[in-house]
Amino acid sequence: MYQSFDVTARPEQGPPRLQALRAELDAQGLSGFLIPRADAHQGEYVAPRDDRLVWLTGFTGSAGFCAVLPHVAGVFIDGRYRTQIKTQVADVYTPVPWPETGLADWLIDQMPSGGVIGFDPWLHTAGQIEQLTQALAGTGITLKPTDNMVDAIWDDQPGPAMAPAKVHPLEFAGESHADKRARLGADLARAGETAAIITLPDSLCWLLNIRGADIHCNPVAQGFAVLHADARVDLFMADAKLDDVRDHLGAEVTTHDPDSFLTEIAKLTGPVRMEKSSVPFIVADTMGDSGTWGDDPCALPKACKNPAEIEGSASAHLRDGAAVVELLAWLDAQAPGTVTEIQVATRLEAFRRNDNALQNISFDTIAGAGPNGAIAHYHVTEDTDLTLEDGHLLVLDSGGQYLDGTTDITRTIAIGTPGADECAAFTRVLMGMIAVSRLRWPVGLAGRDIEAIGRAPLWYAHQDFDHGLGHGVGAYLSVHEGPQRLSRASHVPLQPGMILSNEPGYYREGAFGIRIENLLVVEPATAPAHGDAHRAMLSWRTLTFVPIDRRLILPDEMDKASRDWLNAYHAEVLEKIGPRVSPDTLIWLKNATAPI
Repeated sequence: MYQSFDVTARPEQGPPRLQALRAELDAQGLSGFLIPRADAHQGEYVAPRDDRLVWLTGFTGSAGFCAVLPHVAGVFIDGRYRTQIKTQVADVYTPVPWPETGLADWLIDQMPSGGVIGFDPWLHTAGQIEQLTQALAGTGITLKPTDNMVDAIWDDQPGPAMAPAKVHPLEFAGESHADKRARLGADLARAGETAAIITLPDSLCWLLNIRGADIHCNPVAQGFAVLHADARVDLFMADAKLDDVRDHLGAEVTTHDPDSFLTEIAKLTGPVRMEKSSVPFIVADTMGDSGTWGDDPCALPKACKNPAEIEGSASAHLRDGAAVVELLAWLDAQAPGTVTEIQVATRLEAFRRNDNALQNISFDTIAGAGPNGAIAHYHVTEDTDLTLEDGHLLVLDSGGQYLDGTTDITRTIAIGTPGADECAAFTRVLMGMIAVSRLRWPVGLAGRDIEAIGRAPLWYAHQDFDHGLGHGVGAYLSVHEGPQRLSRASHVPLQPGMILSNEPGYYREGAFGIRIENLLVVEPATAPAHGDAHRAMLSWRTLTFVPIDRRLILPDEMDKASRDWLNAYHAEVLEKIGPRVSPDTLIWLKNATAPI
């Protein structure tokens, strides 16, 4: 199995570890210490060595941080995790709703007499420390870069990730790394910059057409890089990872020991571009006046997929869709009360493994039944494994990492006979998903400008959900990829080639959850006969083809345009996926895609 169902969050381990950390802080003369869920590369996911937040607190969410003071330890979590955290941390930790409560405001309230807060300068970005320093100005609370206090007490801390890097073939990448380096280097030169520092692993891997396995479910090799304006690259990556990619990298990519990174970048003459939101504080501090702020040069080119990446993703989604359909047909044949969440996740992985291009799953499968489905990022373990009972809704969110693309799909499935409230909420979520899928919008709009469309049917019912409407997705890279998002916080204009998820949901704590997710790619929109031909607009092409559970739909609550879209979508699912599934599953699929 790619996925483990072991219990990793043990609240009883939190109190002694917190006590040990406080003793270390006292010995160092510090008033507190910040523990983010981050590593030196500032990616979303971390290797076991860097999973300090989980080790200390037990909280396993993909975002959040802890601030430890002598009298209180706050664990800051956003809306996705406010149900989950209740069962994962001991009562010595205080959950703090974030971003409603900012770290600076919380520190000021908890430390009226001031004090010194330590932080690991590798684990916080330059932008985070700048913002926090400004917010604490004049309060008597100061920040101090220190060695990592958690590492000092973590006796059995795992070693660094050392999986070998591998070449990502040109047929899937669609552009050689020499051409990428030349293109992006020329952009730096035009901006009057001599180089750019790259710390995000997915940016580095995209630029050099390599992949790795340093992070669970994410095919990245960890390292740092400097891209020069003349297209050369200095790559700082452990020598043991490079054996299979040396010839591929070529003479214009010079490799270095990662321990020499700070020493080498200190020699650069500027201006050298750094991204304030991803470069660690210590890197910006080392660069000093030679550094200048700007976007990661790889971020936007990586997000705007080329034709080979788009068609590879489309192909991967068809094969992945067939695996999910096989799972849904199998599940529908099981009587309520006979299957557990783990069995669903295990069987789905088995269907995906029938594809030789599968390299991994793209994240640990979320299979949440009944009340577990109300935990947006639920991770089933042997302790929480529920049996699927009559009346449950099952939220099944999963994906695969294929050589030609990354998938991410969510379907909500009725087990037995669903309730009226569940069907009403499901229909609203579905209408929001369809409204976004049908959308055309003017060139220049960002995710913040259109994400409300996916929430509107829920808003009319005084309902909503606490996660973003959608995230960017990589091309055999990270399943969560920036800079584009369908979110109120996203200012990045959507552009052709960007792949995003469209995943509205609804969650009723202790009862049920709903989420429906397809992946979409941005394309130029062709003006219809009645449209304004002079207006440049964009639209979506759907990549995901798996039926939506008709048992949960209230057709009379849907407008005609939504019903027509759903019927056309299901007809396309049957056409594209039908030839890829077994004969028995094809019979099921024909019934599942019948018009409503």
